[in-house]
Amino acid sequence: MSKSTIRTLFAAVFLAALATSAFAQDDDGFVSIFNGKDLTGWAGDSNLWSVENGCIVGQTNDTDKKITQNQALYYTEDQEIGDFAIKFDYKISNWGNSGLYYRGWFLEGPEKFRMGGYQGDFDGSATYSGIMYGEAFRGILANLGTVSRVSPEGKIEVIQRFATEQEIRDNVKIEDWNSYEIVAKGFVFVHKINGKVTSVFVDEDSDDVRRKSGVLGWQLHVGDGGMRVEVKNIRLKKF
Repeated sequence: MSKSTIRTLFAAVFLAALATSAFAQDDDGFVSIFNGKDLTGWAGDSNLWSVENGCIVGQTNDTDKKITQNQALYYTEDQEIGDFAIKFDYKISNWGNSGLYYRGWFLEGPEKFRMGGYQGDFDGSATYSGIMYGEAFRGILANLGTVSRVSPEGKIEVIQRFATEQEIRDNVKIEDWNSYEIVAKGFVFVHKINGKVTSVFVDEDSDDVRRKSGVLGWQLHVGDGGMRVEVKNIRLKKF
């Protein structure tokens, strides 16, 4: 990677981080995309998703709510969301693994409501909470406490480490409410939990791989014993 590319990369990351900090202090332009009463504006398997006490709830088990592939509840009002910031609160009970798909797309196959795309990951043990994951899309792209990139050749590399994984995990509450923020600006992506940056990702992959826009969706992950995820206070700001 050339010196000019490095300078451009770090300038983009720095600006994105500044933008994230500014959004944390300024709610102007954010619009609620969940009415707190029902799933109007959202689509998914009604056996798995519901609304309880002002929260979107996703629930699986090993009997009547068993899933064999990851399932999504997706936002129907705008399926080509590009640059944006989003804020929401989440809580996971049991082991749980979930996340927010963004710039996503629908996967073909025998089961409905499957998605691929970028994902702001979160889980019940805080092992992965805050990473950048690519569902059906290159796997883990940025681990906790890192600024990472995918090169034009498709190589994933860590540019800088700004915190240890344990420092990030210590800021995440287990089986309690956490606040999550995501900023996607161009191909720079910043994730934050409870006010602290957890990962930064820069996608310089070829244009036929990286995604400019797409669908938002919540994930239910396959796993024995079932899981429960709750989200609320979902606010979106499009650029």
